[in-house]
Amino acid sequence: MSGAFLNETPVASPQDNPVALTKSPYIAAAAEALQNYIRNTARTWYKDGVDPNDDVRKYAFQRLRETWFTPEVDPKFKLRREDKFYAIGSCFARGLESSLAGHKMAVESAAPEFAKLQPANKEGSGLGFTNKYNTYSILNELCWALDPDAEFPRASIVQLTNTTWYDPHTNPTLNFVSLEETLERRALMQAVTKRIKECRAVILTLGLAEVWRDVQADVFVNCTPIPSLFKKYPGRYQFHLTSFAQNWANLEAIHALLSSYGHPDFHVVVTVSPVPLMNTFSTMDIVVANTWAKSLLRAVAQEWASAHPNVDYFPSYEIVQNSDRAAVWEDDLRHVRGQGAQHIMELFLRNYIE
Repeated sequence: MSGAFLNETPVASPQDNPVALTKSPYIAAAAEALQNYIRNTARTWYKDGVDPNDDVRKYAFQRLRETWFTPEVDPKFKLRREDKFYAIGSCFARGLESSLAGHKMAVESAAPEFAKLQPANKEGSGLGFTNKYNTYSILNELCWALDPDAEFPRASIVQLTNTTWYDPHTNPTLNFVSLEETLERRALMQAVTKRIKECRAVILTLGLAEVWRDVQADVFVNCTPIPSLFKKYPGRYQFHLTSFAQNWANLEAIHALLSSYGHPDFHVVVTVSPVPLMNTFSTMDIVVANTWAKSLLRAVAQEWASAHPNVDYFPSYEIVQNSDRAAVWEDDLRHVRGQGAQHIMELFLRNYIE
């Protein structure tokens, strides 16, 4: 594999396989569709004359009245408690790591080596440094760690002051440090990411569809460049509203990477982070921009899961969006309360862990 992973056109270009984006992801004969209908106990939203508060909760309009929404989940596969797990993606992935580790499971992405990284904000966690917010940055990190022919674009590390540097492929939660220490952090990130090769269970959380590209280094970065860079390097960074096809191609390239270099029996559970955008650089209202982004990522996650027997979608996004707002959200309406995360993980463990 080559550095094409890093550029605007990923290796698994949808133009190379147009059928993937034009064919229905699932087709069933009438008999099979009717069997789906019969077997699916959560198939109906509403029925006239039914008591909304009936304890049986057969219909969606009844279940949606509960504090915590609990969707029916039909997992494609099972994971084992003795499996090694790797969580990669947005900040929601850190919550999943914590919950899994709390159940005494081996979570390789929450490496003890990261404990020495002290966040600038003492209320945060050093693990926030590892957040990956978009499909480009997830793909990049896996490519640099796994593909022996891929090289990290050192030119994308930028100088902030005479003594400090910034790696835009990380999350800027740590104090800015010298070039030497910045590169040491980068080496640590790639060393830990390599451990995904040992993990049968991969949890991938999609967060953002708004992406920034470093034009000079010819690479997409992890999140919005820090404000001083726009003044120091005018014209260097370019904003993108990414498409379904771009995100699909990135996910397909991730699957190809894991197939070539990952665990021989890897399984991916893909989720969409419920945490909304903090800001938008588009012309849309932030609420509209967030709805567009989450809808796009939710749709591409389903399409990707449909394309591979070892990829499944878990509806953490739907659980949060359809639970009682006062119960599930912190006051900022961005972060999920601990009880909400606990409800999600209990449902995940109940359905996916043997």
